Amino acid sequence: MSIVTVQLGQCGNQVGHELFDIICSDALEGQRKVYSTASCERFFHQTTHGDLVARAVLIDMEPKVINQSISRAAKSGRWRYGESSHFSQKQGSGNNWANGYCVHGPRHRAVVEELVRREVERCDRLAGLMAMMSVAGGTGSGVGTYATQCLRDIYPKSFILNHLTWPYGTGEVIVQNYNSVLTLAHLYQLSDAILVHENDTVHRICSQLLNIKHISFGDVNGVIAHQLGSILQPALTADSHGVYSRNPLGELVSALTCHPEYKLLSVCTIPQMPSSSMAYSTFSWPSLLKHLRQMLISNTKMEEGIDWQVRPPAGSERARSFTGPSFNTSLANLLILRGKEVYSAETDGFEDPALYTSWLSSEEAFNLWKSPVPFNKYEKCATLVSNSQALLRPLDNMVGKAWNMFASRAYIHQYVKFGISEEDFLDSFTSLEQVISSYSQLS
Repeated sequence: MSIVTVQLGQCGNQVGHELFDIICSDALEGQRKVYSTASCERFFHQTTHGDLVARAVLIDMEPKVINQSISRAAKSGRWRYGESSHFSQKQGSGNNWANGYCVHGPRHRAVVEELVRREVERCDRLAGLMAMMSVAGGTGSGVGTYATQCLRDIYPKSFILNHLTWPYGTGEVIVQNYNSVLTLAHLYQLSDAILVHENDTVHRICSQLLNIKHISFGDVNGVIAHQLGSILQPALTADSHGVYSRNPLGELVSALTCHPEYKLLSVCTIPQMPSSSMAYSTFSWPSLLKHLRQMLISNTKMEEGIDWQVRPPAGSERARSFTGPSFNTSLANLLILRGKEVYSAETDGFEDPALYTSWLSSEEAFNLWKSPVPFNKYEKCATLVSNSQALLRPLDNMVGKAWNMFASRAYIHQYVKFGISEEDFLDSFTSLEQVISSYSQLS
């Protein structure tokens, strides 16, 4: 089954390009016929000449980034984008969600829907749709939200995963918190799952783990793509009988989003290191999984700086505010192991009922995927996708900042003139405050 990716805005197109590049390189590495076939079927279609063409639609209101992505893919010599699978205009959305959602989205709805329809019809079987976007700007967030709404209308029974890049806390755009609130509130009604990467966290990974001195957006996007690829590449589920999973989006959603009030997914991967260090490093599954489990418990996205003092609470200690102890309660976790000796890995630590909410058994809350094929040159790697309280604090901070701006009526007129009313803002705040309340009460 195949995934159709919709890349939206500057960030979505740049991350999407990095993702396809890593997936293609990984799939074609060494003698991996079954794995390679499954991966290529999932993410590419082949021309009569054998060229790999990404199952992707590229959307932006400015042409520069799309042109760069198409050119870079073609120059790789391994894969390319479709010749007519992209759409751009000469004028952007001005970092205004309302401009993207109320103006550019409806204006170009027909052409976007047609581009997606063509890609869907190229699939023998559709696993689902993945929309990649930022929440800070105008096109990615505004047009991205509108496009997701259209896709939900046209493909009501298909799985839709939204991948969101969360802006730096110090601020990339003055109205990024407004854009983020409006995006998340709307997507919560449309998407089956929302997978989030925080720029601040990824930036620390680049600096502290990869030892990159002058960090570019390309470096940040490369880390995000590595983590996404480690989730989406073929793997074996507990009941797959030796056959690589057919519907990664469906299985991801089924494993992690069992309740419509809980859709926010975070991800962490171990190990992460400079390529120059891989040849001199050895890892064991017990060590990797011990560190990854503690990263989950203490809500740490890197193996450096793990707080080993945090322990699962017992009994009445479980009921607490998220402003209190730092233990991270999970609703559900998906652990994905890739590489050598993967079948010898003991994962009992992730089945501990103390890690999970009391109203879901650990047997239902924990899922495990495995692949004996090393991923992206790592001999062993483990990825944890978690539906937990990990995003509670950044979500609350973002909503709080947006509310403070709204209370002082800062920049509201820039949204009203494109058709977003103050009531729309209030509805979005109410929706996200309910999400915050639900996650804070996980126990």
